[in-house]
Amino acid sequence: MLRSYKSLSTLQWALGLSVLLHAALLTVRFVDPEGFRRLFQETTLDVVLVNAESDQKPDKAQAIAQSSLAGGGEAADKRIASTPLAPSPREAPGDAPVTENQRRIDAMLEQQEQLLAQVRQQLASLPQLDPRKLSADPEARAQEERRQLLARQLAALEKRVEEENSRPRKRYLSPATLGTTYAVYYDSMRRKIEAEGTANFPQMAGRKLYGELIMALLINHDGRILDARVVRGSGNRALDKLAELIAARSAPFGNFTAAMRKDTDQFDVTARFKFTHEQTLETTLQADPLATTVRELK
Repeated sequence: MLRSYKSLSTLQWALGLSVLLHAALLTVRFVDPEGFRRLFQETTLDVVLVNAESDQKPDKAQAIAQSSLAGGGEAADKRIASTPLAPSPREAPGDAPVTENQRRIDAMLEQQEQLLAQVRQQLASLPQLDPRKLSADPEARAQEERRQLLARQLAALEKRVEEENSRPRKRYLSPATLGTTYAVYYDSMRRKIEAEGTANFPQMAGRKLYGELIMALLINHDGRILDARVVRGSGNRALDKLAELIAARSAPFGNFTAAMRKDTDQFDVTARFKFTHEQTLETTLQADPLATTVRELK
């Protein structure tokens, strides 16, 4: 064997090495560096902590966790929680306008208090003058006139504040301002009105009355209806009157919740009353008519 290798010429050795070198090169695979990098980028595996566990292992893991968790949640798209803790409470979208209105009211009250304090301070800085010197001293007379003007302004402001504080707080409810604070109460009220209207469906001379109308209701904090009036009639005066009677007979609706009483003493609501041919009453909460009018004018 060794003799046969020694008998090979230089050309034969070169050809053999060339064949071996080309065979080795053919086994090497060249790939796109960017594509190779993207492959690792698209198959990343995050490490998270999960707050649940399942017996079934996931078919394709999205993250490394301390326990197996296959599926879970109600989200349509794929998500991975960033924290194992329970989600923080969020403000309901419907509560946003209520919160914003409360901020505006608080800001106005603060400005009112600042104005009162400013007038009181200016009034206190003016000394009481001797009435006998007023006729002889023009500057003293001007100062006294200013003092009297401030006193009248202060009295007017204090009277206005007293009237506002004694007046019941009122809020207008609409689909945009209903929120979670009033949603449960309004739904219970709506069900009572619809049940009353369905059980005592309006009729006259044995003939059922059908139609639609818009009703405005003012609800007191104890659940009583202070005012029920049709603001857009059905075209049938008898149906409008019977609808007001149905709304009045549905009350009382129960006391306001603590959260509602903290926010208001009364609320005004506008709803569409629809007396259907199935002899049922359907009510739908309407938008604030004033806000709707403003949008139409714009």
